[in-house]
Amino acid sequence: MSYIRASISAFIISFAIFGCKSGGKSIQPVDSSRYDLTHPVIMKLPEGLVEISGIAYYAKDTSVFAIGDESGNLYKISLNRKGDIKKWKFDKKHDFEDLVLKDSTFYVLVSNGDIVSVQFGQNDSIITHTSTFPDASKKLNEFESLYYDDSLRQLVLLCKDCEDDDKKTISAWGYNDTSGAYTASIYTIDVQPIAQKLGVEKVKLKPSAMAINPVTNELYIISSINRVLIVTDRQGKFKELFTLDRAIYKQPEGIAFTPAGDMMISNEASETGLADILLIKNKKKGL
Repeated sequence: MSYIRASISAFIISFAIFGCKSGGKSIQPVDSSRYDLTHPVIMKLPEGLVEISGIAYYAKDTSVFAIGDESGNLYKISLNRKGDIKKWKFDKKHDFEDLVLKDSTFYVLVSNGDIVSVQFGQNDSIITHTSTFPDASKKLNEFESLYYDDSLRQLVLLCKDCEDDDKKTISAWGYNDTSGAYTASIYTIDVQPIAQKLGVEKVKLKPSAMAINPVTNELYIISSINRVLIVTDRQGKFKELFTLDRAIYKQPEGIAFTPAGDMMISNEASETGLADILLIKNKKKGL
């Protein structure tokens, strides 16, 4: 535990050294009791990472693994040493959307629901295996969100746009990383409470990333198009919603947490600047 605390402290210090705090006009409601969403610490990324998508925090050496949206590259970004970025090619060009690190295996989500497992072999060689989503060739389903649920002991994919969903619900699929089998509709998210919170009659929610907060045991869901951060329980029951300032959250496509509950959100590059990683510190450490 002392090593983790030291790593997180170094992480925060490194952001302060080569990042900068961002303000911007607030959009209400925006803040939460746990996170100051209007004042993240910002780490700018180089031009080669303009399409950074899914991210995964690596506590062992205080770094972030990331994937490129279309490049088929896996990146390792040091948070202590500015400019220290490693890159490995794991696949050809696809529409890659999210990343999960479980034990020593990376799981990369393709937009059609396929999942590519990536492992390092000898001499940094790359070993991959692709599981094909049922009926993926029909191109009727679109996914951008993947996370691992230790209580279910499987990976979970959240629909962005799936043929079996109506306008009132969003469904989640399960993926068994041992057998490679998919399970349909392990839970659904009711969109109506989200629309009510936004003060509209209906909303077409399109999730772009999600992760379990290890401190609160809740799901945090980002929708880049809707510019919202949604909190639910592990079964997708709505709890909270926060709108995100467009000046800060330009194109949020990835989310991850440190063991202490600090939140990271990655932005793809946009018309207003380079890609970046935002650190939003947990204000309730130990609670």
